[in-house]
Amino acid sequence: MTSQRIIASSAPIIISQAEIQKAQKKYGALVASRLIAWQHLVETSYQKPERLKLRLVNDFFNGAHFISDQKNWHKEDYWATPLELLTKDAGDCEDFVIAKYITLKAIGVDEKKLYLTYVKAIRLKQAHMVLTYFKTPRSIPLVLDNLNTRILKATKRKDLIPIYSFNGDGLWLAKQRGKGNAVKGGTQELKQWQTLLKKLEKGF
Repeated sequence: MTSQRIIASSAPIIISQAEIQKAQKKYGALVASRLIAWQHLVETSYQKPERLKLRLVNDFFNGAHFISDQKNWHKEDYWATPLELLTKDAGDCEDFVIAKYITLKAIGVDEKKLYLTYVKAIRLKQAHMVLTYFKTPRSIPLVLDNLNTRILKATKRKDLIPIYSFNGDGLWLAKQRGKGNAVKGGTQELKQWQTLLKKLEKGF
């Protein structure tokens, strides 16, 4: 019991009890239970090995339903916060990736290892977003995806063609399934990313 308390106390609070109670009043017990599960995920995975963190977070958010922004938000393109995704229990590929990215950062994965990566999904013949993880700057990245829920090396995902990737450090043109070359201007080039960051600054 003591070790469990240590883990829980050292892990960050990603969603407060007050926010959970507010969500329960507004959306009901089912939404509150998903938010409690999110905080529990953070507490129980905070001190686990990094590769296990990837799997736990990937599996957790892949449990939500895929739905287009048009149906979900009545907008052509909308980037939801993790709270919004869990409230709806649904989102599109960007929403899945954002939630995984933010949660992995919260549980101690270095932001420099994580990239939100736009790809072309060959079979779907459309743009798609995945989260890529670089163990080292020179490593072949692992792909966290909601289409294929297995975490595989990018070289094993022949169904995806990388276009560009970004994180808080900047925007990159994809090259040979790696990070590629920096794009001048960084993340301000992405209006949706900036809008999301402003929402996150206001709190979950």
